[in-house]
Amino acid sequence: MSGMTVPQGAALSIGAVLGTGVIALPALAAQIAGPAALLAWLALIILSVPLAATFAALGTRNADTGGVATYVRRAFGVRAATVVGWCFYFAVPAGAPPAAMFAGAYVESVLGGGQRTTLITAALLIVCVTATNAGGLRVSGRVQLALAGLLAVLLLVAMVTALPHARLENLQPFAPNGWLSVGVAATVLVWGFAGWEAVSSLAADFRRPERDLPRATAVALVVVGVLYLGVAAASVLVLGAATGSTEAPLAELLVIGVGGEARVLTAAVAVLLTLGTMNAYFAGASRLGAALGRDGALPGWFAPGSAVGQVPRRSLLVLATLAGLFLAVVAVTGIGSTLLVRLTSASFTLVYVLGTAAAVRLLPRGSWSRRAAVLSFGAVTALLLMTGVYVLWTSTVAFAALVYASRRRGGRGATGLTVARPEQSRGKLSRAASR
Repeated sequence: MSGMTVPQGAALSIGAVLGTGVIALPALAAQIAGPAALLAWLALIILSVPLAATFAALGTRNADTGGVATYVRRAFGVRAATVVGWCFYFAVPAGAPPAAMFAGAYVESVLGGGQRTTLITAALLIVCVTATNAGGLRVSGRVQLALAGLLAVLLLVAMVTALPHARLENLQPFAPNGWLSVGVAATVLVWGFAGWEAVSSLAADFRRPERDLPRATAVALVVVGVLYLGVAAASVLVLGAATGSTEAPLAELLVIGVGGEARVLTAAVAVLLTLGTMNAYFAGASRLGAALGRDGALPGWFAPGSAVGQVPRRSLLVLATLAGLFLAVVAVTGIGSTLLVRLTSASFTLVYVLGTAAAVRLLPRGSWSRRAAVLSFGAVTALLLMTGVYVLWTSTVAFAALVYASRRRGGRGATGLTVARPEQSRGKLSRAASR
């Protein structure tokens, strides 16, 4: 019997969640909440249990490669699915600059040059992934999975080698910015935990979905939880107050635990990981934009390139232009990457709100999976409220999507929205990787 095994499925799920954020999020969270950011990490890990269980249940009962957009369409109709599509599509150009700057910070830790080196590296990465996708090139699922595996190894090495240098006094003061800052930090950490929804699109690939998908999800939850919480704890306990001031915490941990030569290796891995992830982000999102244009959820101008084997260059051009504008704003204003991380995390959170709401409606009443969906819906709704003013970005995108969808359906309209694997705009899942 052919099909994906539990270890393969777990590896793909881990790759979907374990992304570029972990190379910078410990520092961002510590800036916001100090050592108390560890509580935010723990809260997101706990939330991941019902959230992952919810999407695993959706995938088992409603196997479809469309993922969240499919479930939202089935539960609430085309307009709500259009909102999901727009939120994913427009989250990419907002999220690309900070992702590229995360890698740029590691390059700067080797070459020096301050913010200028970080921004130049980020710009080069955006140009590189745009050119790669314009040429129709793709990073294979095997390569992406290998990069995620390499990152996991680096995280483990960083934890094991740096923890002997840990000091409990670095936990004081524990909550220098107040307890509410823990919730704010949690909204930022959504960036690093987005990806549990992607497992639902893989259900049909398992040999026995009803048995293997929950097992693979459970393994992924344990691995991701241990790695994330371990690195966050090591960062705070070893680096202390410096955690919030460094832009390359993983490199600092490896330098302390292994030696100065680790900084170059870490920078190389950070660049490769970011390049692979961004390439897949742009590939998935550009195809998504073309599909939205084809189905009437975006102007028809976006549609060329939506067919299998074609390159959606117009959609890609929009993504690259917006990403460049966001990066230019960062460069001119000096606001840093945190603002864009929060905007992007708010978009992911709104998609989770819609996805879990759909699960509440679609999953059987009285089932444990529906209880998990109700719990998840409440938690992600609370996270969305805690994003504060940053929710205005994704709310504006969602409102524009609703207005556009309403006008289209009021006129000749879209007959149905086909959002092909929007969750794979995160770019870490591929059937090829399981073979």
